[in-house]
Amino acid sequence: MNNYIKENEARFHRELFSLLRIPSVSSEPEHKGDMARCAARLCELLIEAGADSAEVCPTKGHPVVFASKKVSDTAPTVLVYGHYDVQPADPIAEWKSDPFEPEIRNGAIYARGANDDKGQIFMHIKAFEYLVRTGGLRHNVKILFEGEEEISSPSLPEWIGQNKEKLACDIILVSDTTMISAKVPSINCGMRGLAYMEIVVKGPDADLHSGHYGGAVANPANVLCEIISKLIDSSGRITIDGFYDDVVELSAEERAMLSKAPFDQEEFEREIGVPGVRGEKGYTSQERRSIRPCLDVNGIVGGFTAEGSKTIIPREARAKVSMRLVPNQRCDKIAGLFKAYISKIAPKDVEVEVIEHHGCNGFLIPVTSKAYKAAARAMEEVYGIEPVPSRGGGSIGILADMKQILGADPLLMGFGLERDFIHSPNESFLLDQLYKGMESIALFYKYYDR
Repeated sequence: MNNYIKENEARFHRELFSLLRIPSVSSEPEHKGDMARCAARLCELLIEAGADSAEVCPTKGHPVVFASKKVSDTAPTVLVYGHYDVQPADPIAEWKSDPFEPEIRNGAIYARGANDDKGQIFMHIKAFEYLVRTGGLRHNVKILFEGEEEISSPSLPEWIGQNKEKLACDIILVSDTTMISAKVPSINCGMRGLAYMEIVVKGPDADLHSGHYGGAVANPANVLCEIISKLIDSSGRITIDGFYDDVVELSAEERAMLSKAPFDQEEFEREIGVPGVRGEKGYTSQERRSIRPCLDVNGIVGGFTAEGSKTIIPREARAKVSMRLVPNQRCDKIAGLFKAYISKIAPKDVEVEVIEHHGCNGFLIPVTSKAYKAAARAMEEVYGIEPVPSRGGGSIGILADMKQILGADPLLMGFGLERDFIHSPNESFLLDQLYKGMESIALFYKYYDR
């Protein structure tokens, strides 16, 4: 496929840029029209690539793009999953170029969605196109691109359930993750789940003068900080009652296998700009962000935050909290435990409310499967080194639902790198990774059999 990429490189850039220019931000209502435009553009690209059909399917939320190509009744069926929605570009001021006007610098494409996930779904479209145009496609291919992954796919499980027969497959092929490094390819064998919560602390009926009332009434911002400080202890353990009940401790042998993946602690700290690390005692940085659960405050707001000063006791303070969960932990159970614990530690001189926003469960996939072995062989051929199994620290909640509904395992062939800064300003995707992803995916089809 290398020659095909070289011959069509300029066209590939134009087509990918046409997707990246569309601000398909699923979380912001003003971009509803952009979501529809992006879905329509994907249908055009899929038909041009050789799909028998491609359609924009309505859901209760943003639409789904579904396309298919049938080779025969007996051929294995691969369902490609990805998403075309992106995170908001804020803070805009920190971008070195317009987030929705893609730009190539230093061998990488810079734009919102360049990696997550427009760049990675584009790899699948082009690998599929190559196989169709060269007569090398020997699998039935179904393609499902959704528009709500960045808001936890609220509409997709129902749509999948309603279209179970339409989506029937042998394997779910996904590129929405990262690998260890460009020199050490890896295949994710599992991902963490998520429970996303919000704590709201309410005090007086209105903001109060901190001189007149300070020291006499509970300050919601102070109380919120007190509550947050009690969620993790000095050893990095989450203090919520029952939180670890369903966590399966990995054996020494399993931890040793995962530790074979090369990891440079100093480089890790340097890349993200921190002077040191912290986390649960007894575990490495790699383990803390993959095989262990964690709790993080994602945002705090309350009172006066503009320039200058305004001496008040705020009437309300809020914090959004995410908990990454390992397989066996259930997001609904953890959400319940979180609510109960906050109620237990909340003082009585304020009103504390806990809001459950969304959640998903984690999953594991076997490294002994034919699909995993085909992906490993393909990536080894492209990168010149055997990929190592890894565990993803992020969450793609819908994959656990798809596995349950469709009865097929997801296979995560991700080609992003930590340097790509997904969800942050200056998101990027190395062109070399984009092209190697196309080659690896095309070879996966060559080597995969049921």
